[in-house]
Amino acid sequence: MRHKLTSVTGLIAGIALLSSCALGEEPSTEVSAGSLAAKGDLSDVEVTVGGKEFTEQLILCELTAQALESAGATANRSCGMSGSSSVRSALLSGDLDMYWEYTGTGWVTHLGETEPIADPQELYQAVAKRDKQENSVAWLEPAPANNTYAVAVSREKAEELGVETLSDYAELVNSDPASASFCGAAEFFGRDDGWPGLKDAYGFDLPGDRVSELAAGPIYNAIDTANPCVFGEVFATDGRIAALDLAVLEDDKQYFTAYNPAVSIRAEVLDQHPAIEDVLAPVAEALDDQTLQSLNAKVDVDGETPEEAAKEWLVEKGFVGE
Repeated sequence: MRHKLTSVTGLIAGIALLSSCALGEEPSTEVSAGSLAAKGDLSDVEVTVGGKEFTEQLILCELTAQALESAGATANRSCGMSGSSSVRSALLSGDLDMYWEYTGTGWVTHLGETEPIADPQELYQAVAKRDKQENSVAWLEPAPANNTYAVAVSREKAEELGVETLSDYAELVNSDPASASFCGAAEFFGRDDGWPGLKDAYGFDLPGDRVSELAAGPIYNAIDTANPCVFGEVFATDGRIAALDLAVLEDDKQYFTAYNPAVSIRAEVLDQHPAIEDVLAPVAEALDDQTLQSLNAKVDVDGETPEEAAKEWLVEKGFVGE
């Protein structure tokens, strides 16, 4: 009888789970007050939080919404918007109140600058000052994480080819281009601070038949299997770097611009609700490279949803309650 009961219970549970999936129910994002709530009372605040479509941005969008909700705010979500330009346009039009942007993107893409600023703090200050003056967009203090562009290769291939730095890669391109095949996404190939500038900075020009354009996601597995490319563009905080044991080449000429994530928020909203900055500051301070890599891996490698990964981390840090 006990075995029959267990089987029936398991069957019911299975049916319930399947029904939940079939109905497309989203994981719970409800949180209670934690340490962030002590930073400010946002019970009279309603905001719309946005974000781009890739994993890290989906997580950052959820982290922000849940953090604000733990302090009493109503946070509407527009996570997963397509591309930097569309999210930025939504912010400037007032359809969004805030989202996480990267300092390098702010400087190059949104402010149209071509001259790099090597020091990350100087870059942040320059972006924050100009964006506030010209566009009434405030930038909160950035996270220490730096999701800059990088070039990676499988650890085995790096050792086989003796490549540790981007200068080493440039030498390989010029001496043995067949061994230096490269994969990148369309945006990287088209950006001044991407492939074109990288070639100029390091003095190489890889033949076109050794260059493959892929969607950003598949590049990691392509590098890992060396098919169709040995080297490729990656984001420095992506969780798949550690999961696949990829080797990131040292940017020994410090070419790539810093891409520290920071909350960009309409100045009008921040002026009306300054406690938003106090509530979100501890979250930003805690997001270093290793933390973002781990959060990204929970989604891209372990199969968690961005909502689940964000909530688990916020609870673990004591920032919010369950």
